[in-house]
Amino acid sequence: MAAALPPQLAEIVEDFNALSEQERLELLLEFSDGLPELPERLAGHPELLEQVVECQSPVFLTLEVGTGSDRPVSLYFSAPREAPTTRGFAGVLHEGLDGLPAADVLAVPDDMPHQLGLTRAITPLRMRGMTAMLGRIKRQVREALASGD
Repeated sequence: MAAALPPQLAEIVEDFNALSEQERLELLLEFSDGLPELPERLAGHPELLEQVVECQSPVFLTLEVGTGSDRPVSLYFSAPREAPTTRGFAGVLHEGLDGLPAADVLAVPDDMPHQLGLTRAITPLRMRGMTAMLGRIKRQVREALASGD
């Protein structure tokens, strides 16, 4: 199933699935620590970010779609350190999708969060939030492509 994923995201999914359930949670926390801070031009402007209301924690995201034939996607997240699970999944999406061509981001299966093997370790509500983050990213990419940005 991971074969349909872009290589950098497929590698992350493989890393998660090679671990025990407890180790998967620890890896998610590592991704939480690795989530980059917002760039200065976005940090003081919450109105430029979209809240993922399905998440139990206040998570916000935005993206930019570059120019050129491959239209690379740059992702930006704001997630509190006190919400390591949510922040960790944002980190997974950032590392797995940032810089990829828009078409590759749009091709990621909607069930990708479930491919991490966390469904028994994380509540269904949190899994829904993770899936919603991916959905917001894909919607924003489609909107950016449609508007010619």
